[in-house]
Amino acid sequence: MIREILFWGNNFNAFYNQQELKVRRKIDYVLWLITHTERIPIKFLKHLEGTDNLYEVRISSTFKEIRVMCFFDETKVIVLINSFIKKSQKTPKNEIELGEKLRREYFEFKERSK
Repeated sequence: MIREILFWGNNFNAFYNQQELKVRRKIDYVLWLITHTERIPIKFLKHLEGTDNLYEVRISSTFKEIRVMCFFDETKVIVLINSFIKKSQKTPKNEIELGEKLRREYFEFKERSK
């Protein structure tokens, strides 16, 4: 394994558990790729421009475009923080704001825990 995945909060798990089995398998496959591939194609992981190092894991299923917001903690740890179904070309502003808030909370918690 090249990278480790951490889950911050319950947003990702709640979203994941609501999906049908076929979609969960697709999510599992993309997360496996991210943890086991040295250079992740932009098709699966993309930096969100104009953000403080937020990324989106990109999962395409038959009828849904799923996005999982995440960020890197150090080089080999990806922290998953939120998931949603993308309904337009641009990532919704409220999802980006939530992602930035959760990222700040994560690093504040990590700093207090030292």
